Amino acid sequence: MSARDIAKRHFDEAVREATEAGYDVDSMTRYMLDCVVAKYLEHRALKDVRDELMFVADNCDPDADFMFMRP
Repeated sequence: MSARDIAKRHFDEAVREATEAGYDVDSMTRYMLDCVVAKYLEHRALKDVRDELMFVADNCDPDADFMFMRP
């Protein structure tokens, strides 16, 4: 099982649990992102974390190619 598979399984479970407890998915997802950023900051520089988040934000359109992809 890959690290991605493990993360996805736990994330899906957190979404299910939050929904069953009456919390909206956006709030739970925001708190999960807070946890990710806090964990990154334990061993990465602030600029590195910011750059990582900007890369994700700049490339979050599932219908668009990444900037570095070539036809």
